[in-house]
Amino acid sequence: MSLPARTQLDDLERYYDAAPRSSARAEDFGPLTLFVREGAGWHYYARPTLGHAGPVTAADVDKVRARQRELGAPEAFEWVAEVSPGLRAAVEESGLAVHEHPLMVLAPEAPAAEPHPLVRVLGPADPLLHAALVVPHLAFSAPGTGVGPAGPAELAAEITARAGDGRAGQVAERIRAGLSAMAAAIEDGLPLCSGMHNPVGPVTEIVGVGTLPAARRRGLGRAVTAALVADARGRGAATVFLSAGDADVARMYATLGFRPAGTALIAEPADA
Repeated sequence: MSLPARTQLDDLERYYDAAPRSSARAEDFGPLTLFVREGAGWHYYARPTLGHAGPVTAADVDKVRARQRELGAPEAFEWVAEVSPGLRAAVEESGLAVHEHPLMVLAPEAPAAEPHPLVRVLGPADPLLHAALVVPHLAFSAPGTGVGPAGPAELAAEITARAGDGRAGQVAERIRAGLSAMAAAIEDGLPLCSGMHNPVGPVTEIVGVGTLPAARRRGLGRAVTAALVADARGRGAATVFLSAGDADVARMYATLGFRPAGTALIAEPADA
Protein backbone atom coordinates (compact mmCIF):
# COMPACT_ATOMS: atom_id res chain seq x y z
CA MET A 1 0.00 0.00 0.00
CA SER A 2 1.38 3.42 -0.91
CA LEU A 3 1.86 6.17 1.67
CA PRO A 4 -0.53 9.13 1.75
CA ALA A 5 0.79 11.81 -0.62
CA ARG A 6 1.66 14.33 2.09
CA THR A 7 3.60 11.78 4.15
CA GLN A 8 5.41 10.73 1.00
CA LEU A 9 6.42 14.31 0.21
CA ASP A 10 7.57 14.83 3.79
CA ASP A 11 9.84 11.81 3.39
CA LEU A 12 11.25 13.29 0.19
CA GLU A 13 11.84 16.64 1.91
CA ARG A 14 13.95 14.93 4.57
CA TYR A 15 15.86 13.15 1.83
CA TYR A 16 16.47 16.39 -0.10
CA ASP A 17 17.95 17.95 3.03
CA ALA A 18 20.14 14.95 3.92
CA ALA A 19 21.46 13.78 0.55
CA PRO A 20 23.75 16.71 -0.35
CA ARG A 21 25.40 16.74 3.07
CA SER A 22 27.64 13.77 2.25
CA SER A 23 29.58 15.85 -0.31
CA ALA A 24 28.61 19.46 0.39
CA ARG A 25 28.50 21.89 3.27
CA ALA A 26 25.27 23.61 4.21
CA GLU A 27 25.11 27.37 4.69
CA ASP A 28 22.15 28.76 6.66
CA PHE A 29 20.15 31.64 5.19
CA GLY A 30 17.13 31.41 7.47
CA PRO A 31 14.27 30.11 5.31
CA LEU A 32 16.76 28.89 2.70
CA THR A 33 19.74 26.53 2.88
CA LEU A 34 22.56 26.73 0.36
CA PHE A 35 24.50 23.54 -0.33
CA VAL A 36 28.07 24.17 -1.49
CA ARG A 37 29.94 21.29 -3.10
CA GLU A 38 33.25 20.14 -1.66
CA GLY A 39 35.55 18.59 -4.25
CA ALA A 40 34.77 17.72 -7.86
CA GLY A 41 31.40 17.02 -9.40
CA TRP A 42 28.10 18.74 -10.03
CA HIS A 43 27.34 22.00 -8.27
CA TYR A 44 24.52 22.02 -5.76
CA TYR A 45 21.75 24.57 -5.20
CA ALA A 46 19.70 26.31 -2.53
CA ARG A 47 16.38 24.97 -1.28
CA PRO A 48 13.87 25.66 1.52
CA THR A 49 15.28 25.01 4.98
CA LEU A 50 13.84 21.80 6.41
CA GLY A 51 11.15 22.59 8.97
CA HIS A 52 11.30 26.38 8.54
CA ALA A 53 7.75 27.69 8.89
CA GLY A 54 8.23 31.31 7.81
CA PRO A 55 7.69 32.77 4.33
CA VAL A 56 10.51 33.29 1.84
CA THR A 57 10.91 36.76 0.34
CA ALA A 58 12.68 38.00 -2.77
CA ALA A 59 15.22 39.62 -0.44
CA ASP A 60 16.00 36.18 1.03
CA VAL A 61 16.55 34.84 -2.48
CA ASP A 62 18.74 37.81 -3.39
CA LYS A 63 21.03 37.13 -0.40
CA VAL A 64 21.55 33.54 -1.48
CA ARG A 65 22.16 34.55 -5.09
CA ALA A 66 24.82 37.02 -3.97
CA ARG A 67 26.56 34.24 -2.04
CA GLN A 68 26.35 31.91 -5.03
CA ARG A 69 27.99 34.54 -7.24
CA GLU A 70 30.69 35.04 -4.61
CA LEU A 71 31.39 31.28 -4.64
CA GLY A 72 31.28 31.01 -8.44
CA ALA A 73 28.37 28.59 -8.11
CA PRO A 74 25.25 28.55 -10.30
CA GLU A 75 22.38 30.73 -9.09
CA ALA A 76 20.11 27.72 -8.77
CA PHE A 77 17.21 26.86 -6.46
CA GLU A 78 15.27 23.59 -6.25
CA TRP A 79 12.10 22.75 -4.35
CA VAL A 80 8.78 20.90 -4.49
CA ALA A 81 5.83 23.09 -5.48
CA GLU A 82 3.32 21.32 -3.24
CA VAL A 83 5.55 21.64 -0.15
CA SER A 84 6.77 25.24 -0.59
CA PRO A 85 4.07 26.96 -2.68
CA GLY A 86 5.16 30.52 -1.81
CA LEU A 87 8.74 30.20 -3.01
CA ARG A 88 7.95 30.49 -6.71
CA ALA A 89 6.72 34.07 -6.38
CA ALA A 90 9.85 35.04 -4.44
CA VAL A 91 12.32 33.60 -6.92
CA GLU A 92 10.43 35.08 -9.88
CA GLU A 93 10.41 38.48 -8.18
CA SER A 94 14.17 38.09 -7.80
CA GLY A 95 14.42 37.66 -11.57
CA LEU A 96 14.88 33.91 -11.95
CA ALA A 97 13.08 31.65 -14.42
CA VAL A 98 11.25 28.61 -13.03
CA HIS A 99 11.10 25.24 -14.78
CA GLU A 100 8.64 22.49 -13.86
CA HIS A 101 9.49 18.77 -13.82
CA PRO A 102 7.23 15.83 -12.94
CA LEU A 103 8.20 14.36 -9.56
CA MET A 104 7.58 10.60 -9.59
CA VAL A 105 7.78 7.80 -7.00
CA LEU A 106 8.05 4.11 -7.83
CA ALA A 107 4.92 2.16 -6.90
CA PRO A 108 5.88 -0.53 -4.35
CA GLU A 109 3.99 -3.15 -6.35
CA ALA A 110 5.70 -2.31 -9.65
CA PRO A 111 7.14 -5.49 -11.20
CA ALA A 112 10.82 -5.78 -11.95
CA ALA A 113 11.80 -5.09 -15.55
CA GLU A 114 13.78 -7.59 -17.57
CA PRO A 115 17.54 -6.83 -17.47
CA HIS A 116 19.04 -5.39 -20.64
CA PRO A 117 22.07 -7.20 -22.13
CA LEU A 118 24.05 -3.96 -22.56
CA VAL A 119 23.47 -2.63 -19.04
CA ARG A 120 25.50 -3.29 -15.93
CA VAL A 121 26.06 -1.69 -12.53
CA LEU A 122 29.60 -0.30 -12.31
CA GLY A 123 31.89 -1.04 -9.40
CA PRO A 124 34.31 1.52 -7.94
CA ALA A 125 37.27 0.13 -9.90
CA ASP A 126 35.45 -0.22 -13.23
CA PRO A 127 37.67 1.22 -16.00
CA LEU A 128 34.61 2.79 -17.67
CA LEU A 129 33.51 4.76 -14.60
CA HIS A 130 35.05 8.02 -15.82
CA ALA A 131 33.56 7.60 -19.30
CA ALA A 132 30.12 6.83 -17.84
CA LEU A 133 30.26 10.03 -15.82
CA VAL A 134 30.97 12.03 -18.95
CA VAL A 135 27.93 10.78 -20.90
CA PRO A 136 25.36 12.99 -19.09
CA HIS A 137 27.35 16.13 -19.95
CA LEU A 138 26.74 15.46 -23.64
CA ALA A 139 23.20 14.22 -23.04
CA PHE A 140 22.07 17.28 -21.11
CA SER A 141 23.77 19.65 -23.57
CA ALA A 142 21.17 18.46 -26.11
CA PRO A 143 17.91 18.18 -24.12
CA GLY A 144 14.95 16.17 -25.26
CA THR A 145 14.41 12.67 -26.52
CA GLY A 146 15.20 13.10 -30.21
CA VAL A 147 18.26 11.56 -31.85
CA GLY A 148 21.12 14.07 -32.13
CA PRO A 149 24.54 14.26 -33.78
CA ALA A 150 26.77 13.76 -30.72
CA GLY A 151 28.02 10.18 -30.81
CA PRO A 152 31.06 8.05 -29.96
CA ALA A 153 33.59 10.46 -31.50
CA GLU A 154 32.26 13.39 -29.50
CA LEU A 155 32.14 11.24 -26.38
CA ALA A 156 35.76 10.14 -26.83
CA ALA A 157 36.84 13.78 -27.17
CA GLU A 158 34.89 14.77 -24.05
CA ILE A 159 36.35 11.85 -22.09
CA THR A 160 39.85 13.08 -22.94
CA ALA A 161 38.97 16.70 -22.16
CA ARG A 162 37.66 15.76 -18.72
CA ALA A 163 40.48 13.36 -17.81
CA GLY A 164 41.89 14.18 -14.42
CA ASP A 165 38.90 16.22 -13.24
CA GLY A 166 38.71 14.11 -10.08
CA ARG A 167 35.08 13.19 -10.53
CA ALA A 168 35.67 9.46 -11.06
CA GLY A 169 37.71 9.17 -7.88
CA GLN A 170 35.06 10.96 -5.87
CA VAL A 171 32.26 8.78 -7.22
CA ALA A 172 34.35 5.63 -6.70
CA GLU A 173 34.64 6.52 -3.02
CA ARG A 174 30.89 7.13 -2.81
CA ILE A 175 30.24 3.73 -4.41
CA ARG A 176 32.56 2.05 -1.91
CA ALA A 177 30.79 3.81 0.95
CA GLY A 178 27.33 2.82 -0.33
CA LEU A 179 26.38 6.46 -0.95
CA SER A 180 25.95 6.08 -4.72
CA ALA A 181 25.43 3.41 -7.36
CA MET A 182 25.96 3.81 -11.08
CA ALA A 183 24.65 1.85 -14.06
CA ALA A 184 25.56 2.18 -17.72
CA ALA A 185 24.63 0.75 -21.10
CA ILE A 186 27.88 -0.24 -22.79
CA GLU A 187 28.44 -1.10 -26.44
CA ASP A 188 31.78 -1.60 -28.22
CA GLY A 189 33.64 -0.51 -25.11
CA LEU A 190 31.86 2.83 -24.69
CA PRO A 191 28.99 3.81 -22.39
CA LEU A 192 26.02 5.10 -24.38
CA CYS A 193 23.78 5.87 -21.41
CA SER A 194 24.37 6.16 -17.67
CA GLY A 195 22.70 7.18 -14.46
CA MET A 196 23.00 6.97 -10.68
CA HIS A 197 21.00 6.58 -7.53
CA ASN A 198 22.03 7.97 -4.17
CA PRO A 199 20.56 6.17 -1.15
CA VAL A 200 20.00 7.80 2.22
CA GLY A 201 18.51 5.26 4.61
CA PRO A 202 15.40 3.71 3.03
CA VAL A 203 15.00 6.44 0.38
CA THR A 204 16.95 6.88 -2.85
CA GLU A 205 16.75 9.24 -5.82
CA ILE A 206 17.61 8.24 -9.37
CA VAL A 207 19.56 11.08 -10.95
CA GLY A 208 21.52 11.99 -14.03
CA VAL A 209 20.10 9.40 -16.43
CA GLY A 210 21.33 10.59 -19.79
CA THR A 211 21.75 8.98 -23.21
CA LEU A 212 24.33 9.96 -25.80
CA PRO A 213 22.20 11.84 -28.37
CA ALA A 214 23.17 9.57 -31.28
CA ALA A 215 22.08 6.51 -29.26
CA ARG A 216 18.58 7.74 -28.34
CA ARG A 217 15.33 5.97 -29.21
CA ARG A 218 16.83 2.56 -28.35
CA GLY A 219 15.31 2.19 -24.88
CA LEU A 220 18.65 2.63 -23.12
CA GLY A 221 17.46 5.27 -20.66
CA ARG A 222 14.64 2.98 -19.59
CA ALA A 223 17.02 0.03 -19.29
CA VAL A 224 19.53 1.95 -17.18
CA THR A 225 16.73 3.22 -14.94
CA ALA A 226 15.44 -0.35 -14.53
CA ALA A 227 18.91 -1.51 -13.49
CA LEU A 228 19.11 1.29 -10.93
CA VAL A 229 15.68 0.35 -9.58
CA ALA A 230 16.77 -3.28 -9.24
CA ASP A 231 19.96 -2.23 -7.44
CA ALA A 232 18.03 0.08 -5.10
CA ARG A 233 15.52 -2.61 -4.23
CA GLY A 234 18.36 -5.06 -3.68
CA ARG A 235 19.80 -2.64 -1.12
CA GLY A 236 16.45 -2.50 0.68
CA ALA A 237 15.18 0.88 -0.54
CA ALA A 238 11.55 1.41 0.41
CA THR A 239 11.12 4.62 -1.62
CA VAL A 240 12.64 5.18 -5.06
CA PHE A 241 11.94 8.50 -6.76
CA LEU A 242 13.10 10.79 -9.56
CA SER A 243 12.34 14.00 -11.40
CA ALA A 244 11.55 13.60 -15.09
CA GLY A 245 12.87 16.07 -17.62
CA ASP A 246 9.47 16.58 -19.23
CA ALA A 247 6.14 14.89 -19.87
CA ASP A 248 7.56 12.64 -22.62
CA VAL A 249 10.27 11.33 -20.31
CA ALA A 250 7.71 10.92 -17.52
CA ARG A 251 5.67 8.62 -19.75
CA MET A 252 8.72 6.41 -20.22
CA TYR A 253 9.28 6.22 -16.46
CA ALA A 254 5.61 5.37 -16.00
CA THR A 255 6.19 2.13 -17.92
CA LEU A 256 8.54 1.08 -15.10
CA GLY A 257 5.93 1.79 -12.43
CA PHE A 258 6.77 5.38 -11.45
CA ARG A 259 3.72 7.42 -10.51
CA PRO A 260 3.19 11.21 -10.15
CA ALA A 261 3.88 12.53 -6.65
CA GLY A 262 4.23 16.29 -7.16
CA THR A 263 6.09 18.92 -9.14
CA ALA A 264 9.81 19.54 -8.82
CA LEU A 265 10.71 23.17 -9.54
CA ILE A 266 14.12 24.46 -10.60
CA ALA A 267 14.89 28.18 -10.75
CA GLU A 268 17.88 29.70 -12.52
CA PRO A 269 18.72 32.85 -14.48
CA ALA A 270 16.69 33.10 -17.67
CA ASP A 271 19.81 33.00 -19.84
CA ALA A 272 21.30 29.91 -18.12
